[in-house]
Amino acid sequence: MFDFHVALESLPLLISAAKMTLFVSTIGLAVGFVIAVMVASASMSPSPLLRRLMGWYVFVFRGIPLLVQLMVVFYFFPVIGVNVPPLVAAVVAISLCEGAYIGEILRGGFMGIPKGQLEATSLLGLSKFDTLVRIQVPQALRLTMPTLINEMILLVKASSLISVVGVTELTRMAQNIAASTFSPMEAYLGAAFVYFIINGVLSIVGHWAERHFRRAA
Repeated sequence: MFDFHVALESLPLLISAAKMTLFVSTIGLAVGFVIAVMVASASMSPSPLLRRLMGWYVFVFRGIPLLVQLMVVFYFFPVIGVNVPPLVAAVVAISLCEGAYIGEILRGGFMGIPKGQLEATSLLGLSKFDTLVRIQVPQALRLTMPTLINEMILLVKASSLISVVGVTELTRMAQNIAASTFSPMEAYLGAAFVYFIINGVLSIVGHWAERHFRRAA
């Protein structure tokens, strides 16, 4: 029988743990986006070697499950004699993984920018960095916003995997509550509700951003 008392008592703990989920997702997304811009830019470089290296980077990090990447990164640092907290290892793994996925999304956006605009920037004397920051990235964001929103939501859900390296986020907290109260249904339904709210808000904000970019175009 569903115990509403346990569910209500669990909710504050789940909401508190959700802060860690949002923290890891936000940092991973931010760092991953920076990596992605470099990956997308290098993927379209005139240098065949650079394009090949970026192709391998994307192939490796998109081809290996995030769970395996988390474990490899978590155990890699001690092997080289560096002890880092599980949280750092989780952020590093998520950032590298997101760099590959978002990099491919942005590359598609870069390819959608008319070549005439890029030629005009060179005539105006803009450096490659200024062209990337002022022209390519803003337009790629506008062109790929729906896909980026979807990737953001997927990241929040995928962040549940960081519990395997000992980070107490939303899913791990639900597991702890289920183990201590012997009420798994209440714990996991509570976690599902919190995830639903987070991703619902992200979806609303994302659609607002999409409309904003369309009006600004």
